[in-house]
Amino acid sequence: MTVAIDTCAKELQALGQDIVALGAGEPDFDTPSHIKEAAIASLREGKTKYTAPTGIPELKKAVSDKLSRENGVNIPSTQVVITSGVKHAVANVLQTLLNAGDEVVIPAPYWVTYPELVKLYGGTPVFIETSVATGYKITPQALEAAITPRTKAMILCNPSNPTGMVYGKSELEAFAKILVKHDVYVISDEIYEHILYDGRKPISIASLGAEIAALTLIVNGVSKAYAMTGWRVGYFAGPAPIAKAIGALQSQATHHPANVSQYAAVAALNGGLDFVHKMGEEFDRRRKFVVESLRAIPGVNAPMPEGAFYALPEVSSFYGKQTPTGKLIAGSLDLCAYLLSDELLAVVPGAAFGDDRCIRLSYATSMDNLRKAMDRLRHGLLALS
Repeated sequence: MTVAIDTCAKELQALGQDIVALGAGEPDFDTPSHIKEAAIASLREGKTKYTAPTGIPELKKAVSDKLSRENGVNIPSTQVVITSGVKHAVANVLQTLLNAGDEVVIPAPYWVTYPELVKLYGGTPVFIETSVATGYKITPQALEAAITPRTKAMILCNPSNPTGMVYGKSELEAFAKILVKHDVYVISDEIYEHILYDGRKPISIASLGAEIAALTLIVNGVSKAYAMTGWRVGYFAGPAPIAKAIGALQSQATHHPANVSQYAAVAALNGGLDFVHKMGEEFDRRRKFVVESLRAIPGVNAPMPEGAFYALPEVSSFYGKQTPTGKLIAGSLDLCAYLLSDELLAVVPGAAFGDDRCIRLSYATSMDNLRKAMDRLRHGLLALS
């Protein structure tokens, strides 16, 4: 649904409509020049032929070095598989891991793709519900209660898309203890790891001991931190048997990502975090503006995100009201359709993420766009009666 909203917004923009789109999770920054230059150099050097299905050695080493340097996780390059984005990495893991009827625990709200891939590969998603009142966080008790003899894995997105919530070290340690006790894998989606606020530092659950490391399947990439969404480079890193199985699967299904993108990713991972931190400072400024603007609208309940670049305000107080033309707002789908048609504002209904009480706004866009967006949102909501 996030893609559908973004596509619709772009189609309306192409028709001349003044759409403000806060649907896509895509940094508005350009890819840093040294990364683009590395890609250009690879083309000039003729690095355009097939490589190993699991990725070029230089990039697999860069991932291994990055995990050691930034996360305190020691995974050799032989246990790294380069994928065509993080979504591909998640798909590879689930296709490799799941048998029919296996259960995967997913905290809700969740990224839209998680449950769909679980179902696609024969599994059953098991949701743990959260809310604004709980800070969009699950408890260790809720995690343990959701585990059954059929549970194969948990998916942990930290920082979270769509909530912006971040689990700290003590919370991750509590989860790790339960997962080890029940011998359950954790698919650790760390794509937003460096987009953190208020002094938070990235923590991979795999860094919390040998037992949980043996059960952790890391998926990550370069799209968010380095503004490289269109380059389509992600990676898997984890236990050797699963890495080998994923490599075999990928050799049949897709082979390796484009070489030019892989060489660009090498430059990204080896080039330091200055760009990432600078971008994070701007996201922080936008975060505060958006949440303050949301909180100024009567009836909106907006928690402050701790990471990523999304706000997930609760707007259910507006359900049951009518638009100026008499249409009933029954839930987040109706509300988002109304905002797009009447206010030219594209946001994503919370129903897409498993929580119909909310809408998701991405603040990975300019302050000018965000000012217009908040004005339109306020006007649209207060026009309901």
